[in-house]
Amino acid sequence: MRAGRSSAAYQVLLVGLLCLNFGILFFDRNALNFLMPYVQPELGLSYTQVGMLGSALSLTWALAAGFVGWLSDKLARRKIIIVVSTLVFSVCSVVSGLAQTFLLLLGARLLMGLSEGGVMPISHAMVAAEVSPQRRGLAQGIAQNLGSALMGSTVAPLVLVPVALAWGWRHAFFLAAAPGLISAALIVLFIVERPIPKAPPREPGARAPLVETLTERNVIVCAIISVLLVSYLVVTWAFMPLVLVQYRGIDDNTAANLMAVLGVSSAIAAFAVPGISDYVGRRPVMAIMTYIGTILPLGALYFDGSAWTLGTIFFVGWLFNGIFPMFMATVPTESVNPRQVATAIGIVMGLGEVLGGVFSPTIAGRLSDMFGLTAPLWFLFGLAVVAGTAAWFLKETAPRLVGSPPEPDLATAFE
Repeated sequence: MRAGRSSAAYQVLLVGLLCLNFGILFFDRNALNFLMPYVQPELGLSYTQVGMLGSALSLTWALAAGFVGWLSDKLARRKIIIVVSTLVFSVCSVVSGLAQTFLLLLGARLLMGLSEGGVMPISHAMVAAEVSPQRRGLAQGIAQNLGSALMGSTVAPLVLVPVALAWGWRHAFFLAAAPGLISAALIVLFIVERPIPKAPPREPGARAPLVETLTERNVIVCAIISVLLVSYLVVTWAFMPLVLVQYRGIDDNTAANLMAVLGVSSAIAAFAVPGISDYVGRRPVMAIMTYIGTILPLGALYFDGSAWTLGTIFFVGWLFNGIFPMFMATVPTESVNPRQVATAIGIVMGLGEVLGGVFSPTIAGRLSDMFGLTAPLWFLFGLAVVAGTAAWFLKETAPRLVGSPPEPDLATAFE
């Protein structure tokens, strides 16, 4: 008997639930950012402590991405790990709302990073196992970018800030925990735990699976791109509002609207960019779209026209965000043995979070202290150029161009 793909209805259900779950995850992750104006004065946090809270979550997120991805491949259990992780990060949101000291809040953020970091590698591995290879890029783009863009970047501030103003920031954290409980229940009810095919016996002298994954060229290139573009992402969110208000002299409301454009652009890119790559190839789309990312910092530096036109520049420049699920998941998925998919994704995500998410804001801040607020914009420009160039070193993996691997034989795959 041959292994067929699941029904189209189940594929849609799976991608939809994982998209929702990752959106809720980012809703919880970003909650502290939007609530910080109310948390900081009540807990008496210094700016250094504020920065530590963000770096702490990025660090444990990165550690979990690598370890939990490997663990899920090792145990061949993905559904239960996602459910437990979802419940834990919801509990962490409640603990954040109860925190009376910096240390308790820091502990909650560290644990939240550990619980959230493994969710995306496992989610992408589940999508890769169920969805047709010809639609893999689109499906993984939706699973990673759509929910996080809509819920984490757009819905979160619109919901949490009014709740904080009406009832206090602690109640906002309690509210942020509720969707995770619902999402965990939906995953338990509707997602099926599929067995993972056993890897073929290793020939004498062959490299261990982990070593083989670490030395796969596409995994190495994707890890490099991840470090560069995660740096681009976190530096943009940290410094672009300051650039717009302090350097460009744009009023607060217009600056906020310009930043909101990025969430809309990311949501659209979640469909469009990976979907195009399914037809024309991963490598050219990743390279060209990353070069398009240079438009954003150049527009912030030099464009002096209307806010509407600047918003259009921001929208176009941020479309490069659509390649994030490609270098974090799709290309690694298509480059390694099915038993190593979550491990490969965890490596790429983990290195991006550690070397990009933890260190790059400090580098950009130091450059800003030395050279002014134009420095982070040139930093973004350089990151995009180098990442786009790195993408040309990828081996093409799009199934429509290189062919799909044969489906495993269920009669022997799980013996």
